[in-house]
Amino acid sequence: MINQANANHMKLIIQSIVRILVMVLPVMSVAQNKAAGSPEFNTATFSNLRFRSIGPAVTSGRISDFAVNPANHSEYYVASSAGGVWKTTNHGVTFQPIFDAQGSYSIGCVTIDPNNSNVIWVGSGENNNQRSLSYGDGIYKSEDAGKTWKNMGLKNSEHIAEIIVDPTNSNIIYVAAYGPVWSEGGERGVYKSTDGGLTWNAIKTVSSYTGCNDLVMDPRNPNVLYASFHQRMRKVFTYIGGGP
Repeated sequence: MINQANANHMKLIIQSIVRILVMVLPVMSVAQNKAAGSPEFNTATFSNLRFRSIGPAVTSGRISDFAVNPANHSEYYVASSAGGVWKTTNHGVTFQPIFDAQGSYSIGCVTIDPNNSNVIWVGSGENNNQRSLSYGDGIYKSEDAGKTWKNMGLKNSEHIAEIIVDPTNSNIIYVAAYGPVWSEGGERGVYKSTDGGLTWNAIKTVSSYTGCNDLVMDPRNPNVLYASFHQRMRKVFTYIGGGP
């Protein structure tokens, strides 16, 4: 008497045979037709076939950050940890990718200049510490609401956690640089620019293993900032995380 386990096993065998036949028979048919002098398949044969999404694979995975236009809440930007930057102008009904032509697809943060909503800042390299993550190539700036971009440096930071524009002076920008995951050094800590991002100075560093993973400005006083730091180092054989 066949038990349930044997029945399931037989079912799997039959399904495998069917799959093989599905793949082999068309090939045999094409070979026979070709041997018989029948016309080969061409583009017109498959002209009515269309690719369709069968989901739910979402390559962008994690969302890193949002930036909403304070003057128009229907317009906002979404930073994806592994899928670039997306923009909506209809309150999220549809999104358009606006960062695909740039040097990094991993994004840590996105910021709108509080004094000019057409100026967008993007920090590449996701703000994360897991083993499988992608790094970036610095800070980007757009002056036309995401249509074009310019890399503004800090390429050795690899992971950018936050960008803050001084609400009283758009030439003053602060950046929380997390730094590389798999190596020490690089550009890590709090960086400041006073010329609109043309040059950067490290104004707070801790160690070659410690980066800034968050930065907040006091909304009542732009001269007061709070920064959190995280010591981390990943290797195949060990992991340093936390720090003093």
